[in-house]
Amino acid sequence: MSNTEPRPAPREVGGLADTTAGPALDLLPGKQVPLGEGTVVRRLLPTLGRRMVGAWAFVDHYGPDDVADGPGMQVSPHPHTGLQTVSWLLQGTVHHHDSLGSDVTFGPGQLALMTAGHGIAHSEQSPVPHPRYLHGAQLWVALPDSARDTAPAFEHHAALPGFDSDGVTATVLMGSFGGATSPGTAHTPILGVDLDLAAGTDVELPLEPDFEHALLGASGGADVEGAPLAHGAMVYLGTGRRSVRIRTEAATKLLLLGGEPFEERLVMWWNFVGRSGEEIASYAEQWNAEDTRFGAVEGYEGDRQLAPALPPVPLKARGRVR
Repeated sequence: MSNTEPRPAPREVGGLADTTAGPALDLLPGKQVPLGEGTVVRRLLPTLGRRMVGAWAFVDHYGPDDVADGPGMQVSPHPHTGLQTVSWLLQGTVHHHDSLGSDVTFGPGQLALMTAGHGIAHSEQSPVPHPRYLHGAQLWVALPDSARDTAPAFEHHAALPGFDSDGVTATVLMGSFGGATSPGTAHTPILGVDLDLAAGTDVELPLEPDFEHALLGASGGADVEGAPLAHGAMVYLGTGRRSVRIRTEAATKLLLLGGEPFEERLVMWWNFVGRSGEEIASYAEQWNAEDTRFGAVEGYEGDRQLAPALPPVPLKARGRVR
């Protein structure tokens, strides 16, 4: 998925100086952002107050949208470097094409994991015909220096491990949770779990205290440690927690995200993750010049996105929080 803001702001993220030293319960405000044709997303990371949770550096949540009479998701070919995209659907289907030749349609409960590494391009569309509703999340994972220049790759996992207990059905997207380990390739200690909670659930879920965590309200609503979490909102839980208590009145879907606080400092602009403003400018120039670094997306009818103009101001280090 692309960052389609017409004037994306460059951000320096990562580093441990501003990591919360202990538990927190901070509601992260999102903002409405148009994405391609006909889709509006709630951007929850980066946002005012926080730019990363572990290696998770970008979180968009969208829907449920009624796309029966429209095109649904239409995101034209665009590039990525230095990150992984994690695509997770709750309703609907998405057709993925990329410059490796991947041609995959995936739906709810299936993991689409793309490692950009050195460079990749892809497009995402609702197929024709498509289901009435589109609802899901698009997440980016920052790659550490040891893996950021790796060869690009795409993984589609149609079945994922998990467990059922105390009114909770857990599906592990990334990392390990409750004895289940995702087949998705991870390059840092990370966690991504879909939590399907029945109405009337009151459960305390174990957490890794060395990780920082956040919960995204994907549907329904929940009480998290005594604080309300509504549909489309996210709450940051900080570090040092060994468990989190969640209570529901109605059926609810949450995404639990976590990981070791990301030690390296990064520059993130548009669809690129790098280590300096000069590096980011080079990626944009290469993409606009159709350099072979990113390859070409076959099978998409239409124009590809061009990188917008870089801002005229130099990048400034701002850390993990504002």
